[in-house]
Amino acid sequence: MTTATPPRTVTAAVLDAAERHVWLSGRLLERVRFAALFRGGDRDRVVTALAAYRNLDGGFGEALEPDFRGPVSQPLTVESALAVLAEVDALDHPLARDALDYLAGITTAEGGLPKALPDVADYPHAPWWGLDPDPQTPSILTTGLLAGLCLRHGVDHPWVATATRYCWDAAAALTDATPSSEPLAAVSLGYEARAALTFLDGVDDRPRAERLGAALRDTLERCGALTLQVNPAEESIGPLDLAPRPDSVAQAWFDDDVIAAHLDGLVDGQQPDGGWTVGWPAWTPVTEYEWRPIATIEALTTLRAYGRFAA
Repeated sequence: MTTATPPRTVTAAVLDAAERHVWLSGRLLERVRFAALFRGGDRDRVVTALAAYRNLDGGFGEALEPDFRGPVSQPLTVESALAVLAEVDALDHPLARDALDYLAGITTAEGGLPKALPDVADYPHAPWWGLDPDPQTPSILTTGLLAGLCLRHGVDHPWVATATRYCWDAAAALTDATPSSEPLAAVSLGYEARAALTFLDGVDDRPRAERLGAALRDTLERCGALTLQVNPAEESIGPLDLAPRPDSVAQAWFDDDVIAAHLDGLVDGQQPDGGWTVGWPAWTPVTEYEWRPIATIEALTTLRAYGRFAA
């Protein structure tokens, strides 16, 4: 009789090693985030640390999102900030209100946010942070992530309704994508779909969200933008990227054994130094050190959401 292998879990030793990694490599923000999320630490310290990245325009800069090194505000940097506020239940803080006011001021005529603002070119940034030919082109990548986060947490701000209208149309437009010979096209589509799914995870119209989610699944499969390989060597989008929580729209796309295998792989992805890695290259050395504690917190958050913390 064959005995089933028990699922991998986050034991006390795993958590201790992850904490040591954050102590050794993390910025102050990640240190206090880890303490608040996994050690019962003071959540007000997270807000205080985050405030150091705030700009006078209400947005955020100063390499809060490690791949853009400039001091100026950018949409994706605001997403990083609001995600931190969300994880400590602080989206009612004035920092969030001011950030949403800032987003309203940079929203395009179509109701979406650009991928990046023109001044991104003035500072060091990752190659994938490049501008669209028309910097006023709205992007589901930025708008979907931010609108979905706000919708999921019940944020009441006029910008959310504006962005929601844009995201329904932009997410539907992704389903028209076709396979491309460009090497990074599938990865780019995967990231856009992840942002669209973040939006769909937050909306109230669940039947519409599930229908559009199913169409996105078909598109990703048709375009080769989804991998089921556990811990692939190349940058890719997998099940846990699209379904970081059991209540995600995309969770239903995968059999339970597929999700279980990827959760086991995520536990096994902890490195000897206690941290997790990211799936994209470090374009300048400091970004690897800054991203890995962030990736460590995200890995542990996903594992806890799926009940993989040992009792």
